[in-house]
Amino acid sequence: MSALWTLVDLSARQGRKTVVEDATFSVKPGELVGVIGPNGAGKTSLLRAGLGLLPLLRGEARLSGQAVTSLASTARARLVGYLPQERRVAWNVPARMVAALGATDLPEAEADAVAVERLARVGAGDLVDRGVLDMSGGERAKVLLARLLATRAPLLVADEPVAGLDPDAQLLTLDLLRGEVARGAGVVVTLHDLGLAARCCDRIVVVSKGRAVADAPPREALSRGVLADVFSLDGELIETAAGPVLAARRVS
Repeated sequence: MSALWTLVDLSARQGRKTVVEDATFSVKPGELVGVIGPNGAGKTSLLRAGLGLLPLLRGEARLSGQAVTSLASTARARLVGYLPQERRVAWNVPARMVAALGATDLPEAEADAVAVERLARVGAGDLVDRGVLDMSGGERAKVLLARLLATRAPLLVADEPVAGLDPDAQLLTLDLLRGEVARGAGVVVTLHDLGLAARCCDRIVVVSKGRAVADAPPREALSRGVLADVFSLDGELIETAAGPVLAARRVS
């Protein structure tokens, strides 16, 4: 099965600082990959570099086998949908207009229909005509998730999609992304909740100081050694009826 996204020995910089170093991993159709790491580890930089949004020092990033640096923005948009961590919206336009921005490849009426359907799918069907600046942060997050889903791209990359959401909305968001995986998409998310990542992701890439130090199924990626070395935690994943739970304490 061909990879939707491939990073090979990727290094990138922001300004004069190297923020990603020798990162290698790939994402195939039908899998949800979690990217985790401490604050400042380089998770967002890794995503941005892999999408061609940061200057590369060396290595390469490919979308469906094509070098990211060779793709025009319209071609890139057909291959990947990206939800950045920043949720700021500059103008108080209706939710349906924001969500429709994910479907700019469609005629206006069709893009609007897709936007309305995706808003209903994320539980924001009652917000279609409300201005996004009149919403709470959680409501706005749903609208932006609808915009991501409206892209209908084979690869979806979401940076902190559950940040600031209540537990029910977090699970809804990840369930929706898993639904995209079931339809054959590849999905990449950054998460801070290690237990949630273990329950929801097929694979986990652990990032530390700009490097991908682990890439494996959750139990292997979140081994005692990785928890200690990367997160300064003494603990392990414990299986429960609700799924894996992280039992850990901070290393003193």
